[in-house]
Amino acid sequence: MTPPAPAGPPKRDDPEVGEQRLQKVLARAGVASRRHAEELIVAGRVSVGGKVVRELGVRVDPARDSIEVDGRAIAAEPLTYVLFHKPRGVVSTMRDPAGRSAVADYVRDVGARVVPVGRLDYQTSGVLILTNDGALARRLLHPSQGVLKEYLLKVHGLVDDTGLQRFSESIDIDGRRTRPATVEVTRTEGDKTWLKVVLHEGKNRQVRRLAEHAGYRVMRLSRSHFAGLGLDGLAPGAWRHLTRPELAALGV
Repeated sequence: MTPPAPAGPPKRDDPEVGEQRLQKVLARAGVASRRHAEELIVAGRVSVGGKVVRELGVRVDPARDSIEVDGRAIAAEPLTYVLFHKPRGVVSTMRDPAGRSAVADYVRDVGARVVPVGRLDYQTSGVLILTNDGALARRLLHPSQGVLKEYLLKVHGLVDDTGLQRFSESIDIDGRRTRPATVEVTRTEGDKTWLKVVLHEGKNRQVRRLAEHAGYRVMRLSRSHFAGLGLDGLAPGAWRHLTRPELAALGV
């Protein structure tokens, strides 16, 4: 399946458009990671408007300023927004030191250097947003925004009212209490139960820890929606660009 065309260039009032730190522009252009870009600047290998820049934190406008690395002109990548159906058995990073399959293996043809917004654990499948828009990523992940995350969970055993109550309770993760989840039974299959779990935050392995707290063994877990975005038939391992209406709904 051929991914739909990108939604179009970002608007000029986007918080990631205009003046930005030089190392960020270099990273977005795919020249290097931000950390390596800082090393290039300090080494005197970067020039702006024909003048070598050695100080970190210098702000530039990639739409107006001439930027070169080792004498070669660079161009900032356009803001890019991707919806990816992460399969099980894939790490939610762009590479894995252990050599396991990673997100980067599936999005090589996106045309920009994007990274995941948050993570899904190794055995969890489902909706994952990737972007190079740092402002949007921070907004989607900040607890104050209350961005909803919906999961489909299959557990061993029949979940009664007591079990549902325990699933909905606040639990401690890394020394902090979670917000109560919204949980409902969607169907049963013999001695197995499917549940819909809605979180207002995204703590580490929160759904799996809720299942452990409630006394049930997780058999399958997938994220069906994130920030209102669903998979809508997107096959595991497939991706597409977000549409303009979807970006508008995210505030882009």
